[in-house]
Amino acid sequence: MTPAERLRKNQRMIDKAIRELDQVRVKLEKQEKTLVGQIKQSAQKGQMGAAKIQAKDLVRTRRYVEKFYGMRSQLQKISLRLQTHRTNEQMMQAMKGATVALGSMNRSMNLPALQRIAMEFERETAIMDERQEMMDDAIDDAMDVGIEEEGDEVVEQVLEEIGVDLNQAFGETPTGLQTEKVAEGRVAQAIGGPSGGGGDPGDDDLQARLDSLRK
Repeated sequence: MTPAERLRKNQRMIDKAIRELDQVRVKLEKQEKTLVGQIKQSAQKGQMGAAKIQAKDLVRTRRYVEKFYGMRSQLQKISLRLQTHRTNEQMMQAMKGATVALGSMNRSMNLPALQRIAMEFERETAIMDERQEMMDDAIDDAMDVGIEEEGDEVVEQVLEEIGVDLNQAFGETPTGLQTEKVAEGRVAQAIGGPSGGGGDPGDDDLQARLDSLRK
């Protein structure tokens, strides 16, 4: 029988003894109440001899009740000590198992291999990041194809629309503003003179608005 089994067996025996003491004590307490009632009845009937005998029984019963309380207290104390020893034994067994497990893990742990795995992981992560960056650049380049040309077309279209509006305001019908030099030539033809002259205020206003477009 192992020490743990012996402790459990003694614990069960003590718990059983405590229950038996409680049962006997409860019976004695009931008997005590009965004796008190009998003593009152004997005294009322004038049977003093019987009352004295019953009083002695009552005293002995009360003493036994007190003794059972003391015995229960001692058994409870022993039971708590056994429970403490059982808990310590279980804790020691758990610590022993944990120590064996930790030792096995430490022996199976290969630090150089772990370092090599960590280095390989870091290298592969760097390669993955580099490839991801290359893929992102390629996607950005693919998405940017034709953007500049389309942007130029939009700007040209906007300028043409503005030029058409301005020329319509002055009754002119130019074909559009393809470049800044072409725009200046058409303005000169429309006003019949160089752009820098002091002509009509409407022409000056047109020249100023064209200059603002070039900025």
